[in-house]
Amino acid sequence: MTDRQIIDAHHHVWDLAVRPQPWITGEALAPLARSFSAVDLAPEARAAGVAATVVVQTVCVPEETPELLAIAAESDLIAGVVGWTDLTDPGIADAIAALREGPGGERLVGVRHQVQEEKDPDWLLRADVQRGLAAVADAGLAYDLVVTPDQLAACEEAAARLDGLTFVLDHLGKPPIGSGALEPWAAAVRRLAALPHTVCKLSGMVTEAAPGTWLVEDLAPYADTVLDAFGPRRLLFGSDWPVCTLQATYGEVVRTAERLTDRLSPAERDAVFHDNAIDVYGFGPHPRE
Repeated sequence: MTDRQIIDAHHHVWDLAVRPQPWITGEALAPLARSFSAVDLAPEARAAGVAATVVVQTVCVPEETPELLAIAAESDLIAGVVGWTDLTDPGIADAIAALREGPGGERLVGVRHQVQEEKDPDWLLRADVQRGLAAVADAGLAYDLVVTPDQLAACEEAAARLDGLTFVLDHLGKPPIGSGALEPWAAAVRRLAALPHTVCKLSGMVTEAAPGTWLVEDLAPYADTVLDAFGPRRLLFGSDWPVCTLQATYGEVVRTAERLTDRLSPAERDAVFHDNAIDVYGFGPHPRE
């Protein structure tokens, strides 16, 4: 890579003294059952050459996003927040405006909902959700998709209906890396990527791999699939910290992503690790500049 510093387009923070994280259950996730802050992340990010980050929501409650925005306002690392607001609320436009008026509101860059937890595989296609997504587009925000492979068809249809909204696929759509299977995930991802206003985060792969030991070679077929489908101008690096720590350190995740993209030109790698995040999330000038 060049000496351009990295933007980590996907990580989380949470404080269990403020609210629980109901998704942290079972022995496998037990190491995550503590608080993780931006202060905890900062030294690891700086050591890995990361100059700016995007923090992403974890729970679908209205109180979390203002808290994340306030944290971002006090941080010289967090440049953007992908928050949550109720897409089915007829007053969603006012809700987004209210978030922007609060502390750190200028750092709101996107919205996300835990679609992976919805029982209806076509939840994104509901009329009230579609109305909400249109409001997100009208606000000039991106929409992050956290979905399972069986929900990718609905993602494709939702994106086809709303060509004015940038859809950001988190974690490659959670392919079954642990099993080594590519299909039908790969075909569904290619169909989504055929829509030019969709992008994908090179994130979350290590935690989809088999528990314990994993190799870069295990991840490569999945990284190659999204790289070929979306191209280097529509792919963003994200660490998924601290969830990634279940399988790898922050530095290992960064180095793994670099290895998975080593076939790219320097300009293309700069796009994946820096420029695309700015384009997708609409950052203003950052101290890195």
